[in-house]
Amino acid sequence: MKLTEFLSPENIYYGVDASSKKRLLELVGQYVAEYLNKESDSSTEENICPISCFSSLFKREKLGSTSINNGVALPHSKLSVDECPIFKKPIAVFLRLEKGVDYEAQDNRDVDLVYAVLYPEQCCDVYKDSLQIIANRLSDKALLKQLRSAEDSQTIWAILQQSDENMLPKLEFESLS
Repeated sequence: MKLTEFLSPENIYYGVDASSKKRLLELVGQYVAEYLNKESDSSTEENICPISCFSSLFKREKLGSTSINNGVALPHSKLSVDECPIFKKPIAVFLRLEKGVDYEAQDNRDVDLVYAVLYPEQCCDVYKDSLQIIANRLSDKALLKQLRSAEDSQTIWAILQQSDENMLPKLEFESLS
């Protein structure tokens, strides 16, 4: 699975200022809602509320920290069709924080890289293995070093695309065996 599969260039945010884990999740909810509202036909659909997206992420986070260590967090949750009727496929948001925040990580490192994913509730079985794959990919220290040294959102997108391209031969080999 590609890191860019659920992500688009407009959902990469560089230099984000978040004072806390809660504020970080609020921002993710806001970014997801803005993207979904922009993608929908607002004349016929009801707007997605950022609070619904945030609440979903916050409830999941109460079950346990979604930090994957090394300063990376993978917040994720599902949204019901009632909350978001236009939501048909997963959406990801990537944030590179200006300054790390306490995310209750097992390694006690502040989080400065965030790859958040929201899934449509009706499709969770289809994508159930994707979180583990994303977490494994975001555990690559060389990739993390590149993402931290990037100077803008476009560079982050290019790094993620290059990482996906480098993984293609491995992914193709695994699918053959």
